Amino acid sequence: MNSSNFIDSHSIYANRFSYMGRPLSREPGDADVFVVGLPYDLGTSGRSGTRGGPGGIRSASANLRWEEKRWPWDFNVFDRIRVADYGDLEIPTGNHQALFDEIATHYGKLLAAGKTILSLGGDHFVTLPLLRAHHRQFGKFAMIHFDAHTDTYEEEDAEYNHGCMFYHAPREGLIDADKSIQIGIRTEYTESSHEFEVINAAAANDLSIETILERIRRRVGDDPCYMTFDIDCLDPSYAPGTGTPVVGGLTTDRALKIIRGLQGINLVGMDLVEVAPSFDHAEITSLAGATLALEMLYVLGANKDP
Repeated sequence: MNSSNFIDSHSIYANRFSYMGRPLSREPGDADVFVVGLPYDLGTSGRSGTRGGPGGIRSASANLRWEEKRWPWDFNVFDRIRVADYGDLEIPTGNHQALFDEIATHYGKLLAAGKTILSLGGDHFVTLPLLRAHHRQFGKFAMIHFDAHTDTYEEEDAEYNHGCMFYHAPREGLIDADKSIQIGIRTEYTESSHEFEVINAAAANDLSIETILERIRRRVGDDPCYMTFDIDCLDPSYAPGTGTPVVGGLTTDRALKIIRGLQGINLVGMDLVEVAPSFDHAEITSLAGATLALEMLYVLGANKDP
């Protein structure tokens, strides 16, 4: 990109329309990593409003722009990887199929060009078409899933439900359940029939970070891996602005430490979902989402040779 023709903003109050002030672009050659917004919440089962998530996260990210490098990293991620904001995909109201079509078209172009994508939801249902898009490029892969809910629920007429994606994904051959792990779960599931390894919220809050990371690495191995983070993995005191809050979750500090420790894992795609600004207070949830997303970018930067 010609630096004279785009806004590279470090202000915490001006030009809050792009994530971390990154330039807006849909040209694959302009960046290594693209941030894409998915303002969709038609799969919501609780409180709606996550269609505002991408905008809320972008706006809150302005509070993170002033640091030259994020603590405790010893480099500026934007010196290592080129990041652009792709903007939001436009999904006609009430049209589920349009979500599938838009993701297939736009993600297919970027992934075929060797780009990595950080997606901002939207409700968690968006992860299912995202997994399909990544599967077309990488085949079956591992998954790291942060959430209060397993999202493996088998329900009638639940094709578009944000609690059923990970019931469908293994059955479609998108992800390898034997290589996948869920962290923060604290709602009903049956261990005897559950397909994924689970570090439930009680364990995730009590175990050492090192032990949690050891279990993640043992499960995922060296396989290509997709990471999905539902903001309700965090306790509602840290993320009140979400559709299905569940008490007893992780702190932002603990979540950041776990993500930070994932450097070296072969991450091929990532998303941050279920931020609902209309239920937020003082941008607490949006800021948490923006910060977790930035930590994900730093992991990508750490995986790249300086």
